[in-house]
Amino acid sequence: MATPAQIRAARALLGITVDQLSAKSGISAFLILQTEAEEQANVDPSTLYALKQALQASGILFIGDGDSPPGGVGVRFAKRGEEDDGVRPEDLNAANDD
Repeated sequence: MATPAQIRAARALLGITVDQLSAKSGISAFLILQTEAEEQANVDPSTLYALKQALQASGILFIGDGDSPPGGVGVRFAKRGEEDDGVRPEDLNAANDD
């Protein structure tokens, strides 16, 4: 299960607003703000689950305690596929200048 701190960190990592996360998750912006400010024990697990699902769909990987020793819980970008690599510098030319 995600923690409120992970939700805050994931949203910051993506650079999205509360309103954008609300649109992606179906959770109200007010409830997201409350969730991010609470301790985990006081947050409805279904809210955390919906927010985690939306953030994962946006490219965030949630790291559990012990998943990456010696660190604790956290978030990072999920591994990108080859289609996200872009154009190598030596292959840049006027034809692929977007």
